[in-house]
This record gives sequence, structure tokens and C-alpha cells, in this order.
Amino acid sequence: MTLQKAIEYVTKATEEDKNGNYAEALRLYQHGVDYFLHAIKYEAQGEKSKESIRAKCMSYLERAEQLKKHLEGGGAKKAKATADGSSGKKKKSDKKNDDAEEGSSSDEEEDADAKKLREQLDGVIVCETPNVSWDDVAGLHMAKESLKEAVILPIKFPHLFVGKRTPWRGILLYGPPGTGKSYLAKAVATEAGGSTFISASASDLLSKWLGESEKLVKGLFALARARKPTIIFLDEVDSLCSARGEGESESARRIKTEFLVQMQGVGNDNDGILVLGATNIPWGLDSAIRRRFEKRIYIPLPEAEARTYMFKLNLGSTPHIISEENFMELGQRSEGYSGADIAIVVRDALMQPVRKVQQATHFKKVSGPDRNDASITRHDFLSPCSPGDPQALETNWMTISGDDLLEPKVDMNDMIRALANCRPTVGEDDLREHVKFTESFGQEG
Repeated sequence: MTLQKAIEYVTKATEEDKNGNYAEALRLYQHGVDYFLHAIKYEAQGEKSKESIRAKCMSYLERAEQLKKHLEGGGAKKAKATADGSSGKKKKSDKKNDDAEEGSSSDEEEDADAKKLREQLDGVIVCETPNVSWDDVAGLHMAKESLKEAVILPIKFPHLFVGKRTPWRGILLYGPPGTGKSYLAKAVATEAGGSTFISASASDLLSKWLGESEKLVKGLFALARARKPTIIFLDEVDSLCSARGEGESESARRIKTEFLVQMQGVGNDNDGILVLGATNIPWGLDSAIRRRFEKRIYIPLPEAEARTYMFKLNLGSTPHIISEENFMELGQRSEGYSGADIAIVVRDALMQPVRKVQQATHFKKVSGPDRNDASITRHDFLSPCSPGDPQALETNWMTISGDDLLEPKVDMNDMIRALANCRPTVGEDDLREHVKFTESFGQEG
């Protein structure tokens, strides 16, 4: 149970903290906070329970920040505090001088930016693994190699990146909708073991209060630096960093300025941090933001070979009678379809057997494996058939029990019918814009 693991971590951290082993205590506090956040998101029942866990999480996170400052050489006075954040025993003469400080509320002492950030941690830190491997991403070999250079190799072989050889710190994935940009980010989160993966969107960073948005951007990067190696994934980055113009608001301009400073500003150490952006309209990005993304990789519509693989992936283990030649034909027929379009086509094809069951007026007895035990063969299933079949029985699906119904397997005709019903969503004009941008600023993925 995640909550129990969190308690175990912070208990050990408290013991190490009291014994003066601050480095080990910091590591255990950070692991404990991760598990607490996971528990808030997936296990805690009721708002009262979540609030209680969140309060503990904030307390331990505050202590971890104090230890980090101490280990870096500053904040020695704070590091002497006990694990629960309160002061240690004082002499009587010192106590009189501290009465005013002890009487002040903890909310006034706590840094406002850190508090705001902690309230949103459970929404941006991905504690669970998405379970998407590189093999699950069809095609896009150049994009995968660039991401491995930026993420996997520096973690596994840090000695390769010394001196002037440094990993990429900003990668922009752009292309038409549905081509797999966000799916690639999930693969990065899965494969980058040992890294903190932060997925942020406009809703996480924009606030209606004046000055809050840029504080959240600054806090996001501060969090990334405290937990590096870190990957910051910004989906639909154009919604945050569009081109600056005369008609935009002062608030929008300040957000972009803060992004520019944090991504590559004076005094900011971004070693061990990768900013991974995704957008459908790269030409809408501010030119200064575009420069911060050192590699700009075009994620195009899939080629025939990749489309063939996508049909197989989306069918999965669903029973079908589609041959390898049929899959290759589907890959050729689906020219202009994105990965998301193909997923919709396959979902529509998977519904075809269900529609046949609904529309059938005649069924016949067929044999098939038992659903509970595949080693047992049953001979009393009923499957849809044409009225002219010699074994046809006139009935409908309403009169057949669930255990006796056997739906037809998905076949090539189902796929072709689905292709005819589901048209591609990417237009020629969009493709021309992306090709033009790639020729000017990007590279093929």
C-alpha cells in the first residue's frame, strides 16, 4: 500500500535526521513525499483524508528543503530544527528573545511561492510509470534517438557528458495533431528510470491573480532543480509561449519573460534538466522561446510501414482473421491518416461484430473454447449468420443469454468499412505549414 510505504520512508528519515545523517534523511524525505502524493491522487478517500495527508506532506517537504539548503552550505541554523519543523530545546535566556517569533503563525513564516507550489505538486509530478516503451511507438526513429541522447544516455553513462559535450536541455516535438508527440513523452517517462518526470500544462501554470503565473513558472523550475535529473514536459507549449505582440496583455508577456529567464537565464543552473515541449503550431511560438529549444523535431504523419504496425498494435489481442498481407494493404490504404486516426478506425472496426449481432435475425450453433477455461471446447454457442444458411435459426440477440453468444471475429471487410467511415483529420494546408517550418527551423523525426 502506497500510504504505508510513505510512512515507512518518513519514519526512517526522521531517525536519520535526529542522528545527524542529513544527506540520507533528505533522500528518504523525498521518497516519502513522492509516495504521499501518489496516495493523495489514487488512494485517499474523502477530502478530509486528503487534507490530512497533504498537511503532513507539506511538513516533510519543508524539512527536506531545509536540509537541502544546509547540505549546500547555507541555512545551518534551520538545519538544527527537529524533523517536525519545530525548534529544539533552548536556554531560558534565548527563549525570551524568541517569544515573538514563536507566537507568529506558521503561515506567515512559510514562503508563499513554495506553499503554492506544494499545493500543486500532486497534479504535475508523475509518480506512476505510464508503461509505454520505445517499441510501442511506431516509427519516429530520429525522434527516439534524440530523446535517448538527451535523457537515457546522461543517466546511464554520465562520464560521456563532460567538458563541452553536454546533453540537450530543450527539445521541441511538433507536428500535426495525433502523430504521437504526447505518446513519445510517455515513453520518455517510462524509460527514464531514476528521473523525476513533471508534466505541466497551461492549467497548472496560469492563474487569475496578478503575478501568480510567473511565480508558478519560477517555482516549477525550482522544483525541477531540487529533484534533478528532471524532465519537464510542457504539452501544448504554444498556449503559454505564443509570439509576443502589441495586443497581448502584460500578464502574458511576464509569463513568457519568466520562461525565457528560467530556461536559459543568468544565474540559473539547468544541468540535469530537460525541457520537453510539444505543439501542433510551432510557427506560433515566440522566436526567443523557439531558440531555447535547441532541437526542434518534426513528428510527421506515419509512413506505410508505421501505419501497418499501428493497425496491429491497436488490434492487440482481439480475435481477428486478418492476415499479414491484409495488414500491409491497410497500411497502403490509410495514406494521410495520423496515429490517432488509425486508432479510431480500429475502434470502429472492433464495433462491427457487435453491430452484426444487433442486426442479425438468424443465428447458428458453432463450437468454440469456453470463456472460463480455454482447454474446454463448447458446441452450443450461437453466432450471427445469413437467413439462407442451412443451420440458421430465426431469433435475435435479445433472446440469447450472454454465455451462449459468440460474436464474429474482426475481418478485413470490417477494417475496409471502418476506413470508409472514418476520414483523416489532417489537411493538406496544415502539412504544408509544418513542412515549411521544418525547412526553416526544424529537423525530420
